[in-house]
Parts: sequence; structure tokens; C-alpha cells
Amino acid sequence: MSAPGEDRRDLLRFITCGSVDDGKSSLMGRLLLETGQVYKDQLRALRQGARQDEAAGADLALLVDGLRAEREQGITIDVAWRYFSTPSRKFIVADTPGHVQYTRNMASAASTADAAVVLIDAARGLQSQTRRHLFLCWLMGVRHVVVAVNKMDLVGYSQRVFDDIQAGCIDFAAQLDFARMHAVPVCAVAGDNVAARGRRLEWHDGPTLLGLLESLPPAGALAEKQPFRFQVQYINRHGAGFRGLCGTIAGGRVSRQDEVLIQPAGHRSRIKSISGPDGQVESALAGEAVTIVLTDQIDVGRGTMLADPHRPSLAAQALDANIVWMADSPLLEGRQYDLKIGSKTITATAELIHHCININNLEHEHAELLDLNDIALVRWRLIGKAAFDAYRKNRATGAFIVIDRLNSQTAGAGMIVRSVSDALASVSPDVVWHEHRVSKQQRSGQKAQRPAVLWFTGLSGAGKSSVANALEQALFRLGHHSYLLDGDNVRHGLSRDLGFTDSDRVENIRRIGEVARLMADAGLVVLSAFISPFRNDRALVRSLLEPGEFVEIYVRASLETCEKRDPKGLYARARAGEIRHFTGIDSPYEEPEQPELVIDTERLSVEESVDLILDYLRQRNILR
Repeated sequence: MSAPGEDRRDLLRFITCGSVDDGKSSLMGRLLLETGQVYKDQLRALRQGARQDEAAGADLALLVDGLRAEREQGITIDVAWRYFSTPSRKFIVADTPGHVQYTRNMASAASTADAAVVLIDAARGLQSQTRRHLFLCWLMGVRHVVVAVNKMDLVGYSQRVFDDIQAGCIDFAAQLDFARMHAVPVCAVAGDNVAARGRRLEWHDGPTLLGLLESLPPAGALAEKQPFRFQVQYINRHGAGFRGLCGTIAGGRVSRQDEVLIQPAGHRSRIKSISGPDGQVESALAGEAVTIVLTDQIDVGRGTMLADPHRPSLAAQALDANIVWMADSPLLEGRQYDLKIGSKTITATAELIHHCININNLEHEHAELLDLNDIALVRWRLIGKAAFDAYRKNRATGAFIVIDRLNSQTAGAGMIVRSVSDALASVSPDVVWHEHRVSKQQRSGQKAQRPAVLWFTGLSGAGKSSVANALEQALFRLGHHSYLLDGDNVRHGLSRDLGFTDSDRVENIRRIGEVARLMADAGLVVLSAFISPFRNDRALVRSLLEPGEFVEIYVRASLETCEKRDPKGLYARARAGEIRHFTGIDSPYEEPEQPELVIDTERLSVEESVDLILDYLRQRNILR
């Protein structure tokens, strides 16, 4: 039962973002004014202190631009937090800067937001920084986006201009997976369609901006449905024999007598008591700060995770994470940093930069370091095990900050994609490689061949499987021992749990590489026919094998040719939007830079391609 007079309205946290001078602060000021948050003396002071270039009335941007430098330059530098409410909902809004050098401020604010209002100047259209902010919103877990096309007065309130900008946003966001995206035309200076319709935008039949914000679902219900997560922030030793674990519940619900898993150690215990600000309670929900006492005397320190034993968090020594780099000094492969995952700080090495993301088209590009504001997928190797979740499943337990160990400054923000198998990280000292009595050389010598992994890469429809199948038949006729790993076949078993996102593709190739290495150890010639679109992933497989064993064969055909062939009808479905993350359409393919062989299937027949490969294998003494 709620207390008398308790405010039962739910709370929505959102940010305003976008490119420079798109009117974010003015829009925020207009929302504050329209919802009755501005006093008359404040409005009078704003009119008296308005900048000379203001056409009329008060400069509403000054309601949120509080720093002297912001007022002098007419820009937003720091994040301005404001509160306002309507009869149906309470709001906390963060007005974020648009300049590229302040991207870190925007990313920080987005990490706790339920929704985002992305502004676009109607006269300038979609800018590079707008795309950056849209992508960062998705990366930071913001699921609901409202695109506010502002300054409609500058384009004569043209519906055509609004429709064109809306179409461009939808096209860009189609590569992402926002839960909801709305577009609304507004004029912050005049107030059109912010809280009230305005006669000049009568052609727009959707809700006002404020109406949209009132209709977006709150995030609290989602957090309560997640598996239980509680990271220990402090150990309370108040009184003899008392040992309370203090922290904030990061997901789900917990009740007295519930069994919990203590991670990463793996011990189990039960909840003896739960205390909140007003004393002991029977249960607690996500977002509540509590003190938990366990029934068992177990070594539980700061940074330890208490989790649902039936749906535990990940516990590993290596992880892949999307990184937003926020430091002037670059992130370097092989350098050690401190990662702060919740309340746990652990030293880690930036082991591998998988790829950097081009913010204009979301394509993946090769990178050997990260500069300020770069966004990339990076592999981290930890000095010990840590407990965490994928960021998409839990923002609180799936995020971390990167700390420069030289100056103790925050250098980057990380969103965990997945844990990485110990096969690619530091292997436990308890796991020892078993040396066989029969060596690789003996096995391959028996077969009159040298072990090799022939890695066929290229677009779907380029002819990888056709050439690889024909080559396997030729090797069999010649008496050689080989095995063909085919992409579709692997998806039926080894990788049946993976999808086709970029991160799942990376994990798929990692697994195939490990299998290929074992087959090479058996003395086989392994034929591997996979798109494998990313150079770093192919380089990773090469690193698993002995020098000379990895043969990269680029099966080359243009995208146009592959689409014409389209043997499985996949391109047509991708163009129709039925398949997401399809290589060549909405996911990039990185051509090999120095492959051992290039097979041009637009010029060569399958038989000619096989003969070319056999000649190469004989020259390399792989076939004897």
C-alpha cells in the first residue's frame, strides 16, 4: 500500500543529443517553459540578458547552458541535467553537447538513459555527428529514439523536407535494432509541436514531442524481469559477528531464503536477511540499495557478484567489448589498463582490436590503435576471472570503464559483447596440453602430404563451396586425406547457437579455427569454406597454426555477379529486409590484403580453379 500523497507517476530518463547548433538546449528550455518549470523572474532575466543575435524574446538555451563558457560561445560543453514533470509522468533529462570533442560527455549521459531525443536542423539535414550520436545511443543500450527535426521555420515548415530527413534516419537506423524510432517536426524557438500542435504543422498527424515522451515505456519493468544480479560494493562489519554485503541490486528480484551463486568463485549460499533504508525486508527489486547477509561464512569481497544460480552471469578471464575511446593518448594493442567493472577493478591487456567502426556507414575497418572518439570491438585478457554479463542483457553488469594506469584517468567506456574461451586467453595452469605418442609429422607422413588449412573466403555466391567441393573430390581421387568444413554444415551443429551479428560471426570463425587446428594436427588437409568477412578473424586463425600451414584463398567475384547468381536466394531476401546483417548488403566484407591465392570465378571455371590450387599445393610440397 502506498503512503498518503505518494507520487505514483513513473520516471523516464532521456537525453537530448545531435550535431552542433541543432537546437538541443533551446528545445530543452522550451520543454521546461511549456511544463511550468520556469519562474517569471527567470524569464524576465533571460529576456534582459538575451544575446544580441536573438531575433525575439528570451534565449531559452540559457535555461540549461549554465557554464560561463557556454553562455559566451553559445554552445553546450558539459552535460546539463534537468527535472520536469507533467500530470502523467516525471522526467530527468540530460542535455548533451554536440561537438565531436565532447562525445565522451554524450556517451556518459546515454549510458543511463531510457530514451533519446536526437535533434536534426531541418536546414542542414543528417550530419556525421548525428549518425555518431544515433550509433552511440544504440551502443549504450538506449532502445527508444525520437528524432526531432528542429528549426522547421527555416525551411518554411516544409513537409517534403521533413519526409526526406525522416527517410534518411530510418535508412541509417535500419542497420541498428532500436525498439522504437519516431520522427517529429518541431520549432523549439516558436514552440510548434513541442507541447502543442501549432497551426503551421497541422499536416503532421502524429503526436507532439511531449506526447511521444509521455508514451514511451519506462525501463524499470525490464530490469525487474532480468536474472538476479548484485555486486558487492562494501562490507559492513557493524557489531560483533555481523557481516553485511552492501550494494545496489542490478537486476531481478531477491527474497529471504533464496539460493544465490557467488561469482566468479562458484560457491553457493542462501540469503539470511535483507535490509533496506527502513530496516529488514522480505524481498528487494532491481535499483534498490540493500544490505544482504548470507547464511554461510564465505569469503565474499568487494566486486564479488551474487547471481541467480539457475541463470548465472558469465565468469571468464577474457572478453570482447565495444569500446568508446575517450582519451587523447591512443589505446594500443598489448598495453595494460585497469578495467572497472561495477565495483571490481582488475588489470587487463588490450589483446586485439578486431575492427574500428566507420561512423558514417557503420562499416568495419582495420585498426592498430584507437584515437579519441574512435569506436571499436576490442578483446581484453584479464589477470584473473571476473563476473559480468553481456551489455545487451544487463547494462549495469555489462559495462566497464577503462583506466589509464599511468595517470589514473578514465580513458574509455566498454560495453561487453561476450566472454571469450580460455583457448584464446591465458589458459589455467591446471590445464596441460597432452602430448601424443604419435606426432603430427608421423600422421601426415603416413598420408604422403603435409598438414594444411586451405581457407576459402569470399562473398556469398562467389563460388567458395563449389570450388572447395570439387577440390575435395580431386584430392580423394589422388589418394590424399582431407576434410571439408562448410559454413552451412557447421551451423547445424558446432555453431547452431550463434546468429549472424558481427559478434556471432567472430565467435563462429574462432570455433572453426580451433577445429581446423585439431584436424591439421591429425595430418589432414583441411578445406574451410566460409565468408569469414573480417581480416582480423582470418589473421587469428592463421596465428593458431604453424608457419606455412594456413593458406588463404580469396575466391573473388563482384557483388553484382554474386547477386545475379544468388544460388540460395539470400541476396533477394536481404534486399527485401528479411535477413539482417548480411555480408555485402548491411554488413561489410574486408578483402584479403595478401592472400596466398586469388581465384577469380568470373574468369575461371570450377575445373580451372581446382587445377590452379593443386599446382600451388604441389609447389609448396603440401601434396607429394
